[in-house]
Amino acid sequence: MSVTIARPQSLRGEIIAPGDKSVSHRAIMFNALSHTGTASVTNFSPGADCTSTVEIMRSLGIEITRESGRNGMGDSLTVKGVGLNGLQEPASVLDAGNSGTTTRLMSGILAGRDILTILTGDESLKSRPMGRVVEPLTQMGASISGRANNTLAPLVFHGGLLHGTSYEMPVASAQLKSCLLLAGLRADDTTTLTQPAESRDHTERMLSAMGVSISKSGLDLVLEPSDLETVDIEVPGDISSAAFWMVAGVCHPDAELLIRNVGTNPTRAGIITALQMMGADLTLHDERQVAGEPVADVLVRSSQLHGIELSGDIVPLLIDEIPVIAVAAAVAEGQTVVRDAEELRVKESDRIQASVSWLNGAGVEAIGTSDGMIVPGDNTIGGGQFQSYDDHRLAMSLGIAGLISADPITILDPDVAGISYPGFWQTIEDFGGLIG
Repeated sequence: MSVTIARPQSLRGEIIAPGDKSVSHRAIMFNALSHTGTASVTNFSPGADCTSTVEIMRSLGIEITRESGRNGMGDSLTVKGVGLNGLQEPASVLDAGNSGTTTRLMSGILAGRDILTILTGDESLKSRPMGRVVEPLTQMGASISGRANNTLAPLVFHGGLLHGTSYEMPVASAQLKSCLLLAGLRADDTTTLTQPAESRDHTERMLSAMGVSISKSGLDLVLEPSDLETVDIEVPGDISSAAFWMVAGVCHPDAELLIRNVGTNPTRAGIITALQMMGADLTLHDERQVAGEPVADVLVRSSQLHGIELSGDIVPLLIDEIPVIAVAAAVAEGQTVVRDAEELRVKESDRIQASVSWLNGAGVEAIGTSDGMIVPGDNTIGGGQFQSYDDHRLAMSLGIAGLISADPITILDPDVAGISYPGFWQTIEDFGGLIG
């Protein structure tokens, strides 16, 4: 299957961002481990990744109801908590699909339990590094085995007694941090984590709201073993999904888009900072708090962009958005350089190689480096036919490129966008960009 996208004359209108994947995963997992009752979760992400989390929790004995959303809103769920130690041994292997978040956070939940669990996923997921969570969990006392000397899924969890730990994280990773904090809830003593840089903090915010004793000093986190209290959660719009429309709006020559209900958590809002650094006409409206998370409506207009350098502490705050930032870099005036983003090499695809490959194929000069890319800019994106590499963010980045390119762009295997954003192609069609 394929879709072909061509630039419409204008891009004007309103978009409701789908529910945030990161918050959706955590809302289900954490409330399942609570001990005080049933929680309501609204605007839940409809994507396949979060569905993997729901199905795994059901396999572990959690009662979850789900009702599909309407009028652009996410799904509505109820989750009945069973407490930290109430999970049941599943009858079969747990399948995380394509979701690295599900796999790594569930590793912290499953570690050190007196039940046998096997966690696996699709071919892409089984190639992604899991040693970064297995090693510290093993140090905490969990018994875990896996492929390639315990570094690749499937992972087998078979008991162990968890101890508190003091761990210096080798990478700024919200998934690693969350995994160890979840394990620390059931440890016999305090868990202290030292981060090399800031990463998204949805876990800390939600655990704190659920009564967990967790504190932060600089980049250090200290968590005491704690029970969780049920909390109803309205999931904010996903900034990683909204990022595609932000880039479309500032790059198209005749655009004004209002993206509603976007989560603007400062540990996720690197895309806003980056686009504003590039000179984007981007403003926040109706800034507010929803369930402890900052939310705003984002207004973007056609802009004259210029190249920038992205490196250091900002990179973990926009790591998932770099493939679509590459689209903006292609048409910006002057050079854009991305450094310190070697994590892109081990995502659903090698996103550095894949991004550089399609840019070159569309007539855009771009050079891959070991930890990022160099895009000289001042280019017109040409047309062509390109692989999605079974990567949802790459497929959607190509879709946005099609909305601003000189000639139509055809994306092979576009359905992978449904992993995080099932309505993405329909929205492009609504704007008149889908031609085949």
